[in-house]
Amino acid sequence: MSLVSGDARVAVVIVNYRTPDLTMRCLAALRREQALTPFLTALVVDGGSGDGSAEKLAECLKHDDYRDWASLLPLQINGGYGWANNQGILTLARQEPAPDFFYVLNPDTEVCDGAIAGLVAELTNNPRCGAAGSLLLNSSDEPTASAFRFPSAGRELAGAAQSKVIGSVFGIEPIVVRLEKSNDVDWVTGASVMFRARALQDTGLFDDGFFLYFEEVELMHRLRARGWTIRHVPTSRVVHIEGAATGVGSGALDRPFPPYWYMSRRRYFELTGGALRLIGANLASIAGQAIAGLKRLGGRSPHSKSFRLFDLLRSGFWPSGGDARPSFPRLGDKPGTPPAWMSRT
Repeated sequence: MSLVSGDARVAVVIVNYRTPDLTMRCLAALRREQALTPFLTALVVDGGSGDGSAEKLAECLKHDDYRDWASLLPLQINGGYGWANNQGILTLARQEPAPDFFYVLNPDTEVCDGAIAGLVAELTNNPRCGAAGSLLLNSSDEPTASAFRFPSAGRELAGAAQSKVIGSVFGIEPIVVRLEKSNDVDWVTGASVMFRARALQDTGLFDDGFFLYFEEVELMHRLRARGWTIRHVPTSRVVHIEGAATGVGSGALDRPFPPYWYMSRRRYFELTGGALRLIGANLASIAGQAIAGLKRLGGRSPHSKSFRLFDLLRSGFWPSGGDARPSFPRLGDKPGTPPAWMSRT
């Protein structure tokens, strides 16, 4: 029997933060997938919600539909997205037998039929694939951005300027990748991504110096640096209600990003390219913002982006110095160590 037909031990990690109803909807959709992946288990990690979410989820998981394969890990602190996922992965990795794959799934998602089996098949058929991500759909079943190229100074310029012309003139490929068939990409959305356990053993887990945002980008950068591939799998389809927990989604054009978004962006550029790469990206972003401002004055840009120059200068322009050190656990470590970002606040 092949992994695709049901051998694979898939451990799902769902981090809940004050969205218990969405989390239970997510679990209900997962339950339907057990016909294709019978060795599927799930761990709901409550990220220190402090609003009764953990108690509500614990009660729901007592139901016959869930108690044999889904469990709850309540955390006492809100340590951030990557750290909470790490706690789930480290807990699940101590099981016998250990999972073959760890499936990180947002609580504001619903997997479509065969979505999990599709990711398992992709990882099974591509032995050097370290992570495989789904195609996300909005509530109208329309595809949304799911696969990407790594951030760069050029993409910061073209993105901040909201200009396809700049990208075309300077040969800057857009950050979003559109694919109809499975293929290698730089990174995939962390809302629905399955990691090979052996790849995480090689590279380590999420960097817990991030509170929220960019942590999956940095992890996939690390995976690729170690020779693993990242694949986007359009046949694995997942409906995603973006920003349900954070209030920040791609449609929020006029809503400013929180300060930790800029701090995470800074950390990503420093970890992957050092202070000079960060400064270059920041200068490119400022130039792009200036171009976008001129376009708005000329009436050619009706929308403003949620990126703000003042917030960049205050929270993410200058290198952080010694704080930009990698901080991630290894598969097999004990869970419970507080996240690195907390020691800097």
